[in-house]
Amino acid sequence: MTLVTAGVVVLDCAEPEKLARFYTELLDADQTDANANRVELRSADGFRLALRRDVNATAPSWPRPENSLQAHLEFVVEDLDAVERRIVGLGGRPVEATDTTGPLDERGYADPAGHSFTLRRGAPTSPKQG
Repeated sequence: MTLVTAGVVVLDCAEPEKLARFYTELLDADQTDANANRVELRSADGFRLALRRDVNATAPSWPRPENSLQAHLEFVVEDLDAVERRIVGLGGRPVEATDTTGPLDERGYADPAGHSFTLRRGAPTSPKQG
């Protein structure tokens, strides 16, 4: 018998409704559930993302070297430049990482609330670094 039937990534933020608009547009997702403190989305491929209200939420500080990256989202895309334009148009921003030795087919960003995520083209081409 399966004990866990589904999983969802949950990001804490001060304004889940606002952040849900960003991810709905970026992922072409549908809102599947919402209440005063949480909004849940599901993309066409089944990826589930929830945004939970935390009035004390602070943006992660990565890529500052004094704070390690605890977790981030990773999205596979075909056209990095086109998706970057969409991210910026939706209020996200590129994040300049200090390590530029990785493959050029991967880029880091922050959503409007400061959560980090990565876009990468195709399958991973190198072993985990660090």
